[in-house]
Amino acid sequence: MVMPSGKEYPQIRPTPSLAWLGRRCADALRFPGRPRSHPPPVVAFSHPSRLRALAAGRPTLACMAGLPVSEPTSAAQAAPVTRQACLRCPVASSRITSRFREKLYSRANGRIIVNMTSLAVVGGGLAGCEAAWQAAERGLDVALYEMRPLKATGAHVTADLAELICSNSLGSVLPYRASGLLKSELAFLGSLLLECAQTAAVPAGTALAVDRCRFSELVGARIENHPRIRLVRQEKTEIPNGLCIVASGPLTSDALAQDIGRLTGEDNLAFFDAIAPIVTSESIDLDLAFRGARRRADQLASDDYINCALDKTQYHEFVDALLQAERIPLRSIEAPIEGGVRAGPFFEGCLPVEILAERGRDALAFGPLRPVGLRDPRTGRRPFAVVQLRQDNLAGTLYNMVGFQTNLKYSEQKRVFQLIPGLQQAEFARYGQMHRNTYIAAPRLLRPSLQYRDRDDLLFAGQIMGVEGYMGNIATGLLAGINAARMAASQAPWVLPSTTMTGALCHYATHADLRNFQPMKANFGILPSLEPEIRGGKVERAKAYAERALSDLERFVALAPA
Repeated sequence: MVMPSGKEYPQIRPTPSLAWLGRRCADALRFPGRPRSHPPPVVAFSHPSRLRALAAGRPTLACMAGLPVSEPTSAAQAAPVTRQACLRCPVASSRITSRFREKLYSRANGRIIVNMTSLAVVGGGLAGCEAAWQAAERGLDVALYEMRPLKATGAHVTADLAELICSNSLGSVLPYRASGLLKSELAFLGSLLLECAQTAAVPAGTALAVDRCRFSELVGARIENHPRIRLVRQEKTEIPNGLCIVASGPLTSDALAQDIGRLTGEDNLAFFDAIAPIVTSESIDLDLAFRGARRRADQLASDDYINCALDKTQYHEFVDALLQAERIPLRSIEAPIEGGVRAGPFFEGCLPVEILAERGRDALAFGPLRPVGLRDPRTGRRPFAVVQLRQDNLAGTLYNMVGFQTNLKYSEQKRVFQLIPGLQQAEFARYGQMHRNTYIAAPRLLRPSLQYRDRDDLLFAGQIMGVEGYMGNIATGLLAGINAARMAASQAPWVLPSTTMTGALCHYATHADLRNFQPMKANFGILPSLEPEIRGGKVERAKAYAERALSDLERFVALAPA
């Protein structure tokens, strides 16, 4: 018998001493064709602590009624055992608490399998909504828990499902870009949130940007109107028993984070993400700013960005003011950042603009303010630096300051950012801010199927498991939802090929070196090398990666056992 830890122990066999159990529970737990006088292989409720003891090396299983339990020797024997049967047991039913009433494990083929048709999903963000939808579409009754508005996060501004609290861009739609490939995979797998994003799209050149309010409305309507999904506005302070997906995101409540810590035995890794400011379009001075996209090679490119050009003098004045501006205190968490460590509390892909400016006087000019691909129509020359503004809603009344995540105090944001040409009279619809990000040590704790290593019916998805980017969250939610449904049907969970972008993200999160582990966005660097190696430029290699990924995904789905 294989335990959850992977250790092997002798199979537990029925013994004559269980004959009385067979007679007592025969009506509730009888297997077809088995004489009443013989003890049936019984599987009953077990406290999670007993399961942990089992994994630790004590191969005994007892029901919540205190009755001895024998093991089924095959899946065929385990199949007839149902949750309702155990609940009808005259001995067990009176002693099973409501906390464990939904917890039923059966043992078949040496693995713990979950014998139920309900699923709890914790978190109403991108990953949680996608997971709930995928599971419900496959026949599970889903309870989706979202603590807002009863408990605030400090970063969300609404109680809407799938609220986007950072950028409104979901990345490139070009199939030979990493984010575009991920969208192609999700479209093939039937992603709900990708469908909603395409419906709520606003002009953004070769990127998929959305009207964030419209996007949340679409997702919320689909979720709340699904006959198999029940939205529960309640904070979950503990990981639910039974089949469960934790997709509580970077703003996991303290109580739930503590319970996750108790389960995993690992300290949560926490850092701060930064949110960029949003300005109103009518307050942008278009006599100084100009429209234009960095790249014009693609036919989809259009003038969907507003650019604020800075000459060398203006740029250095801005950087000096930025470095001198007063910040919201970060306590001890800021110390490693000032030391310039790579694996500190800030994820490199979402670095506050003032922290980046500290790395060098011209760091911003080579980073988010790089002028590559742009020419100022007033001078006909490339500016020294450019601040880009991206449309943030469908009406075109709001613009996001691209790459300007910040921890400056609100009054300082207004003073410093109004030094940018074209933003001297800017009205801020939202100021930038910092928020916590909590994620588990996935390489040590999760399998590529997103299952917790020591509990088959517990899955993690989204940023809590160590992926970054909106599409990465959606992708892991989709896979978790599919796998929850497959486990409920006693089917093997999917482990997607690592040649796909979704599979590569899951493989990275569960196999990375824990010493350097940080949340990862979709990128071609996490995919296996091409064989044979493609000669040519970056675009040719990217197209080859994309073609291989989609081909392998299609083949995997076609051959996956039902």
